[in-house]
Amino acid sequence: MKKIKSIVALALVLTMSLAMWGCGGSSSSAPAKSNGGDSAKQSSGGDEAPAEINATDDGTVLNIYCWNEEFQGRFADYYPGYTAGKDTSTGTLKNDLGEFTVNWVITPSADNAYQNKLDEVLPGNADASADDKVDIFLIEADYALKYVNSDVTLDVKGLGLTDDDLSQMYQYTKTVGTNTADGTLRAVSWQATPGLFAYRRSIAKDVLGTDDPTEVQSKLSSWDDFDAVAAQAKDKGYYMLSGYDDAYRTFSNSVSSKWTTDDDTINIDDNLWTWVDQTKTYTDKGYNHKTSLWSDDWTKDQGPDGKVFGFFYSTWGINFTLLGNSLADPDGEKAVGNGIYGDYAVCEGPAAYYWGGTWICGAAGTDNKSLVCDVMRVLTCDQATAKKITEDTQDYTNNMAAMEEIANSDFKSDFLGGQNHIALFVAAAPNIDISNMGPYDQGLNESFQAAMKDYFDGNASKDDATAAFYKSALEKYPNLKQPS
Repeated sequence: MKKIKSIVALALVLTMSLAMWGCGGSSSSAPAKSNGGDSAKQSSGGDEAPAEINATDDGTVLNIYCWNEEFQGRFADYYPGYTAGKDTSTGTLKNDLGEFTVNWVITPSADNAYQNKLDEVLPGNADASADDKVDIFLIEADYALKYVNSDVTLDVKGLGLTDDDLSQMYQYTKTVGTNTADGTLRAVSWQATPGLFAYRRSIAKDVLGTDDPTEVQSKLSSWDDFDAVAAQAKDKGYYMLSGYDDAYRTFSNSVSSKWTTDDDTINIDDNLWTWVDQTKTYTDKGYNHKTSLWSDDWTKDQGPDGKVFGFFYSTWGINFTLLGNSLADPDGEKAVGNGIYGDYAVCEGPAAYYWGGTWICGAAGTDNKSLVCDVMRVLTCDQATAKKITEDTQDYTNNMAAMEEIANSDFKSDFLGGQNHIALFVAAAPNIDISNMGPYDQGLNESFQAAMKDYFDGNASKDDATAAFYKSALEKYPNLKQPS
């Protein structure tokens, strides 16, 4: 990844005044400057009126920037009035706010292309032509702080969301979306993403004699237990994990320190070295299948011909990735009889962790302020919508009341053999700790994982692999420093 470009201030310095509450109204002034203070405290409450923001209601074209089609599906299925065109990169929207053309600008994340695209267009968004203005853009947890701590994102209260709208969101999702300088909330998510361990029921029965989630969890409740089952699985002809990266997030998202120090020196947390040592052991002993995350072989390991005990996945991974990979016929019915649909279950696993999540940002300079606000309100704040998304897709949505309602109901996932996995997520979500999140997480995580693969395969020493990591990291982020 190239050096992160500094986000320049918006060109116009305009007078600050009080914003109108609600999704209506328009304004044309710059975001309020930092007032300091405790960002988590300020983002979670307070009835003060926000300063007006750089946004208007003059537009008829809604431009949404993202890196894949997930949000496009959510929008099409759950935001009223939208009709996709024959070319799915565009569509039409008609609701009480007016009639709009919706354009989807999708740039894959590989090689940091998506962030580079945002860095190209967002600083000048206020001066872009009406039909080209970015209105909404999505961000991931691994680089969220880069954008919420800049002038290219808008205060969601300035857009019109209220404390009542935001009250049922998990606090950590609001902390991720909060500008740390002025305490304003700049991004909201429809997801919360606690992680679990998804295992094959049939393989668990063969290895452990049971597929019951409670009993399986008792066998996997610590890393020592997990290692012992890995040995048992190998004796039965199975792999415990598919590849090098499968357990990475259980370690990287439970670190005790950030990737960089206050003086921008790269810091490799002890937990990451624990992952390295474990993965080297698993590779040498044949406990993993030597695949890489998102590779074809890794995907196949989750399907009918796979011989892997299980996979670490957070909420989106179960419904958005694992389910699809389990099918023999991807275009066929998602039901028992198609591949190994119904042969998975989930348990807590040996460690609590989270993985990923998507946040919606309003772009400074948007000319669709009210529409941006309404999209955020419907898709991230509305309890009925949140409940419907989870019931339909098995995703875990960012509404505590809705999730607790489902957890305490007779909801069952056919894909997970009749299990109510939402109850496990409800128990795990409040424990998510993002205190060591930083703006360089995506690039440094990717470089570290990639560099260590030569060590795992015996093609480099640990020292050589570490040197390769630093070389890659400094090429992506020239502003960072290698430890002396």
